[in-house]
Amino acid sequence: MFHNQTYIARRTHLKKQFSSGIILLPGNRDESRNFKDNTYPFRQDSSFLFYFGLSHSGLAGIMDLDEDTDRIYGNDLSIDDIVWMGYQPTIRERAERAGVTETGSLDDLAGALKAARAKGRTIHFLPPYRPENRMLLSRWLDIPFEKVNSAASVELIRAVVAQREIKTDEELAEIGRAVDTSVDMHTAAMEMVRPGMKESAVAARMEEIALAAGGASSFLPIATVHGETLHNHYHGNRMEEGQLFLLDAGAETAMGYAGDLSSTIPVSPRFSDRQKEIYTISLEAHDAAIRALKPGVPFRDIYYEASRRIVGGLKELGLMKGDTDEALRQGAHAQFFPCGLGHQMGLDVHDMEDLGEVWVGYDGESKSTQFGLKSLRLAKPLKPGMVLTIEPGIYFIPALMDLWRKEGRHTDFICYDRLVEWRSFGGIRNEENFVITETGARLLGKPKPKTIADVEALRIGR
Repeated sequence: MFHNQTYIARRTHLKKQFSSGIILLPGNRDESRNFKDNTYPFRQDSSFLFYFGLSHSGLAGIMDLDEDTDRIYGNDLSIDDIVWMGYQPTIRERAERAGVTETGSLDDLAGALKAARAKGRTIHFLPPYRPENRMLLSRWLDIPFEKVNSAASVELIRAVVAQREIKTDEELAEIGRAVDTSVDMHTAAMEMVRPGMKESAVAARMEEIALAAGGASSFLPIATVHGETLHNHYHGNRMEEGQLFLLDAGAETAMGYAGDLSSTIPVSPRFSDRQKEIYTISLEAHDAAIRALKPGVPFRDIYYEASRRIVGGLKELGLMKGDTDEALRQGAHAQFFPCGLGHQMGLDVHDMEDLGEVWVGYDGESKSTQFGLKSLRLAKPLKPGMVLTIEPGIYFIPALMDLWRKEGRHTDFICYDRLVEWRSFGGIRNEENFVITETGARLLGKPKPKTIADVEALRIGR
């Protein structure tokens, strides 16, 4: 945890955005994998973590805007619990660490919420992403289960997004530690990948490094020779000479702050000439996006800056043709770049996306429905203190090639006769993490090897 004054200041700032009512923030609970005592690894709700800092199961927080008080609710453990789990701090002891002096049981919370509703007081809550919290809110607030999310407070969503998206220096230092561990993960992968190895061996090493650093993986890693599948969590393939291995993996610190990096590694000691061609275009798009990062620039414009370089490079290889800007306007580039350019990052690896992309990435504006562009998670103007990823890629997806060719889509821009030669190429992506500054952007954490020379130096020296 940070010092309790950090959490007191965060709650004070949030409460000043409202005139009256109650802010209710349920924490997460242990959830069973296949029987009661065999649980998934616990991960606290990030908004609860941001305002109260307590990574403990079964808590809920209240900020009473009229009384200007904060309370933490939870049930103390019984002696039977302590026999199995050892001594655990009481709810009051935990609350003191967050700068909260008033506590109660979960039954007390249910009673307090019932009394507030009886008085007609407004109870602000965020949309729950876990069904068990949705059920709790349904019961506590007497809202039908299927209507809980639509009853969430847009006013609270917008206030939380505005506060959480601007990172403080202590947050940036914590994110930097997460990124440093993430770089260690990727460097280890570059050194260990070799023909005959199972993807699962690399995925296991990533988890080992994250755990040894005192945290965990910030998400289930993508470690695959089929990088053309954007979210590929299967790790059962055996690597072969001439393939590309795409790794998307990051670490999370004990405090919950995330890193998120991607690398593309040749299974052979060196990239082939064809692999170098695509890797170079992808890296040039990556660097073009970085150069464009600055306050006030809509992230959608930066997406198009990267996309423009991808189209230009593919035209040089004879895979695309025609007017670049028109190809982008019609979405022809999505054959090769069907996803977004990046996302915000912090206590969530995709920061605050449980609150809704329309608020987190678009400030309430409607998203595009165009294929490719609709996957852009962040589009709004950038502000100093925002932390985000930059991760353009180039992907050769046989099913998408076949579908668009069959439908005759974008024939003015895509050279399908040449494209057939690239069906088995796979995918390439590099990803790094940045904070927006007053004048541009700054790389977070230590640099990750990403040039062809840097990656090959690790491969050859293994």
